[in-house]
Amino acid sequence: MHRQNRRPSRHEPGQTPRPESGHTPRQQDILQEPAQGAFAALLPALQRAVADEGYTVPTPVQEQAIPALLEGRDLLASAPTGTGKTAAFTLPILQHMIRKNRRPVRRSPRALILAPTRELAAQIGASVRTYGKYLRIGHVVVHGGVGYGPQVSGLNRGPEIVVATPGRLLDLMQNGSIHLDHVEIFVLDEVDRMLDMGFIHDIRKVIAELPKERQTLFLSATLPAEVSRLAPTLVHDPVRISVAPEQPTVEKVTQKVLFVEKTDKDSLLASLLADPSMDRVIVFTQMKHTANRVTKKLLSRGIKAEAIHGNKSQNARTRALAGFKRGHIRALIATDVAARGIDVDGITHVINYDLPTEPETYVHRIGRTARAGTDGDAISFCSAEQRAELRDIERTIRATIPVDEDHAYHSDRRSSGPPAKKSFGGRGAPRRGPSGKKQAFGSRGRGQQQGRRRRPALSR
Repeated sequence: MHRQNRRPSRHEPGQTPRPESGHTPRQQDILQEPAQGAFAALLPALQRAVADEGYTVPTPVQEQAIPALLEGRDLLASAPTGTGKTAAFTLPILQHMIRKNRRPVRRSPRALILAPTRELAAQIGASVRTYGKYLRIGHVVVHGGVGYGPQVSGLNRGPEIVVATPGRLLDLMQNGSIHLDHVEIFVLDEVDRMLDMGFIHDIRKVIAELPKERQTLFLSATLPAEVSRLAPTLVHDPVRISVAPEQPTVEKVTQKVLFVEKTDKDSLLASLLADPSMDRVIVFTQMKHTANRVTKKLLSRGIKAEAIHGNKSQNARTRALAGFKRGHIRALIATDVAARGIDVDGITHVINYDLPTEPETYVHRIGRTARAGTDGDAISFCSAEQRAELRDIERTIRATIPVDEDHAYHSDRRSSGPPAKKSFGGRGAPRRGPSGKKQAFGSRGRGQQQGRRRRPALSR
């Protein structure tokens, strides 16, 4: 959806009673301008909620998906992050709940939305709350990392919509806290990530408990072979939507790669973050322990940073994300799994501290910036160990990522030719100092070479 510059409504969810038509008598008078495109098919209550958020024109995926879903069609959609997929299915689900108004049943939702991570589940839940704020539609988000009590209590109240991660959903199914025999709409979101995370068996267990007659929505950022094989087993005569599927569009992201010694990455990162234009940055690492270490070193330099990964408690992850959204934290150090579902406006830079092993993941990462029609920057660190990953990424995006040598830690021997063999503590490569002039470095054996200039480094 394209956003208009206007203040969002302060109307709280659930304050407006729901008449049979799904809107209050004066609601049409309150709408500032007629809904456009697919939005015109929505109930006035939903149109008003969309307008409150400042959106006026549907995105391509919304324009194609909303009319088909309102007709009850199954959906098979491939679209990258940031294209408006969540609203594309949330709005029709809410309308379905109103049009086919039924008495809520304890522990038996009418719509089930399955998401791979806690953050994405929470984000979808927030969308349900935002767009359904003028409707009396109950919803519950269930995921791991927090206690069962509040989630079970929410299910006992009979929510029409449940958003869940696979593991916690199966736990609740096994102890009888939720039943799926009344599900009318089933959504599988970010299917490619769910399969990457090994959820295929959990997904099949959930599907086995669903009614045969249902509307199924199958959404994925990409369509690798395993996803393409799974889709036909779930959807029937679906509407197919493809927005830059296999060869993603990344033109709005300014990309560059910085060749650097593995041991210099921390210092390079700190030097980049000294630039005040890097206002809101996500730094991606491969490993959780790397995210923790990088965070500590940035904090020691006075750079406000937080780590977010699977070993963090849900409360810690929620606090970190909230601080990042409010601008209290400049750098969010994240692993790919934890970052999935993060939807934060105004991310100025994405930094790949470690290149991903899967080239599609690179596209997901840099898609965190340059959203909603804005531009963004993606900076990737590459050491000798990851040159193969860089080549795979460039083949996938069908472009050569420009190399930036204008930094103090540029490594010539890492950027060309075969990786050099390791010797005892040896680095031996010419570097560029802060002035841009190359400096010769000798062996790092048991003593420092006389005349060697020490570069500032983060505390070890």
